Amino acid sequence: MKIILFSRKSVTLRPADIDEIFAAIASYRLDYTINREFAEAIHQHTAHRISDSCIYEGNVPLQSGDAVMVCYGGDGTLLEGVHRLAGADVPVVGINSGHLGFLALAPRSEISAVFEAVATHSLSLERRRMLAIDGEFEGCRRTMYALNEVAVQRLGATMIAIEAEIDGQRVSTYCGDGIIVSTPTGSTAYSLSAGGPVIAPSCRCMVLTPLTPHNLTMRPIVVPDSVEVVLRINTRGNAASVSADNRTCEIEDGAVIRIKSAENGVLLAVPHNISYFDTLRNKMMWGIDVR
Repeated sequence: MKIILFSRKSVTLRPADIDEIFAAIASYRLDYTINREFAEAIHQHTAHRISDSCIYEGNVPLQSGDAVMVCYGGDGTLLEGVHRLAGADVPVVGINSGHLGFLALAPRSEISAVFEAVATHSLSLERRRMLAIDGEFEGCRRTMYALNEVAVQRLGATMIAIEAEIDGQRVSTYCGDGIIVSTPTGSTAYSLSAGGPVIAPSCRCMVLTPLTPHNLTMRPIVVPDSVEVVLRINTRGNAASVSADNRTCEIEDGAVIRIKSAENGVLLAVPHNISYFDTLRNKMMWGIDVR
C-alpha cells in the first residue's frame, strides 16, 4: 500500500502529529511519498529527515498498485490534494488540523486509527461528484475541475451581469457580484455563506446561488447534475474572475463558461463512527443552546 502524504505551507504543523504519522507508517510497514512543501516543513519543525527519493514535486507521480492520499490540514488542503491527483481514482482521507472540516473529517486524535484503516483496507469511502468547467480562461487550462464549486464574480466596484442557461433554456440574467455553481459537497462551503441550501452529498444535483443579486427576488435554484449549465459573462467593462475550488483565473467580457458533472469523481474517506449529519450538527452547532 502506497501512502501519498500531502500538506501546504500555510498549515500549522504540530510535531506530535508528525511523530504519530511516521510511527504509524513504520508500524504498518507502509510505503510513502510526500510533497516537497510538506517535507520541508517537517525538516524545519521536527527531527524527521526524509529521503529525496520519497519526495514528489507538483502533481502526484502515481505508480502501479494500491494508493491512498492522506492530507494533513483543513478542507482547503484536501481540495488542493485532490487537484494534485490530476484525476487519478485514489481514495483521499483528511486529517483535520484546521478548524471547520467538512471534508477533512478525521480528527487529530484518530491519526493512528486512520493508518490502521488504510493498512487493513477498511476505509469507509464515499463517491463525491465533481464539476467539469470549460471556457477560455486567462492563464489556466481550458478545462478545470471542482469538488466544491465554481464561482464567477466581479473584481471591480461595478456589478457584472451573467446570463444563465440550463440545457439550452434561459434561466435568468444574474446582475450583482456574480454566481456560484455548487456540488452537494460544496453546499456547506461558499454557497452556504451566500444563502444556498445544505444538500446531502448523496444527492445528484447542482445549486446555482446568486452573489448579492441586484434583484432581491433572486434565489438559489437546485437542478439535476445531468444538465449542462452555460454562463455568458458581461463584465460591463470591468475585471471578473472564475474560481474552481482554490484555483482562480481572470475572464474577459463576453466569456462563455460551460459547467457539467465530471465523468470521474473523488473517493472521499470518512470515519466509520461519524455520519454526515453528525458533522453538520457538530460543526454548525445545531441544537446547542447558545443563550
